[in-house]
Amino acid sequence: MNPTGFDLPPLLAAFVFGLMGGAHCIGMCGGIMSALTFAVPPSMRHPARMGGLLLSYNAGRILSYMMAGAMVAALGTLISLTPTARVALQAFAALMLILMALYIANWWKGLLKVEAVGRHLWRYIEPVGRRLMPVVYLPQAFALGALWGWLPCGLVYSMLAWSLAIADPLDGALLMGAFGLGTLPALLVTGLAAQQLSHLIRHPATRSIAALSIISFALWQLWTLIPLTAH
Repeated sequence: MNPTGFDLPPLLAAFVFGLMGGAHCIGMCGGIMSALTFAVPPSMRHPARMGGLLLSYNAGRILSYMMAGAMVAALGTLISLTPTARVALQAFAALMLILMALYIANWWKGLLKVEAVGRHLWRYIEPVGRRLMPVVYLPQAFALGALWGWLPCGLVYSMLAWSLAIADPLDGALLMGAFGLGTLPALLVTGLAAQQLSHLIRHPATRSIAALSIISFALWQLWTLIPLTAH
């Protein structure tokens, strides 16, 4: 969602949003990462193998985000056929970012209701993932990560709203890829049982700064739409 066209700043913003959402990622997916780590037989838990498995999980997860971004953005091309519809989509995306910020800061949990929408699909995906465990090979990890990417998540849905507003499948995929890369540090560190970054990201001050930054960005996006509404 960029009035001047799709370029590096939106991708950078999406990456930062993923990074700032690390606290939520640790809370929601950190347990999954730890469970997958400990499911590997002790004799196979050497650093090189574990690092490869963790990267494979997350590569599959990010690929799923990119696929979802492309599909949602393709839908956006059908919806945004008129200038009014395009402005409405961009305003909706900015409002979803504000909801994401409130969620990150623990100021309001309304996005949990949005996550409920995806739980119906997850009921069918989760049993497939269980058949892949325990994971000991990289292709297994990649496949499980690709399924994991469809786990209901309010932050992901907020970013998909942005992809919808972009209304270009390639750009939507790139946006979700940048967001996914932003979430990568927190999940890799959690999976490797390093707690210092976890404590920093979970700190209320960190969450508040992240939320205020996202809200500022979303408000700026809404401000840029005001001249368009006049037409």
